[in-house]
Amino acid sequence: MTEYSHSSRSLRRQPKQQRGKERVEKILDAAAAVFDEVGYEAATTHLIAAKAGTAIGSLYQFFPDKAAIFKAMELRHTERVKALWSSADTPEMVRLPLRQMIKGLVSAIAQMFEQPVSRVVFVQFFISREIFQSIDESMTQEAIDFMAGLLKQRNSALSKAQCNLLAEVCVHSSNAVLLSALRNPDQQHRQQLVQQIEDLLVSYLEPYVGDGRLGGVMKVMKCLHCQSEQLSKNGYRRGKQCYRCKECGKQFVENSQRF
Repeated sequence: MTEYSHSSRSLRRQPKQQRGKERVEKILDAAAAVFDEVGYEAATTHLIAAKAGTAIGSLYQFFPDKAAIFKAMELRHTERVKALWSSADTPEMVRLPLRQMIKGLVSAIAQMFEQPVSRVVFVQFFISREIFQSIDESMTQEAIDFMAGLLKQRNSALSKAQCNLLAEVCVHSSNAVLLSALRNPDQQHRQQLVQQIEDLLVSYLEPYVGDGRLGGVMKVMKCLHCQSEQLSKNGYRRGKQCYRCKECGKQFVENSQRF
């Protein structure tokens, strides 16, 4: 799927050359800035064109009005979200320790929201939902379904209903904290709030899909001291397998660490 496959549906004229595509991106970023500064109602195509540093006629070549611009922003954000889900829904991601898996997801989401269009679309969804044309509650449900799928892969003993409930709590609680973070002008505090999402999800999910409950997934043995996977078996102690780390040279007994 190309970057313009869905977004072009809201365009009056689809850009064919790279310069035209770059102009459209510039207009969308400018619109995000204007919507953020003055709100959707007060925003005008003239303000957006001025922010983009382009003539109003050039803007109208692609978009008939601000509603069309916002719809293109919605579609651009949707593409990014689905690309994120696709890249995260892999066996490699599910095999990671819980903290590492959640950190990867939260980091990817935070990186996506560094882009003005995605950040503004997300915030506006919670404060001005009436302006949306393509994104609705079904996207939230898709996020819940995605998360439930990851949880089921980590612990196959969980029922579908349990996975859905856990995922629903994860998505709604994360969205609430993320909304607060994205609306906060203090960059440092914003980062602190995002970090709290990671801690919140790990603490909540640990009893259900913690590293000791990986269902049907290969458990990766790591050194208790340096986290290296370069291990060798080193006899038994009281009936338990001992390991020696090839990296740090230290020894530990199987089950002395948490998987």
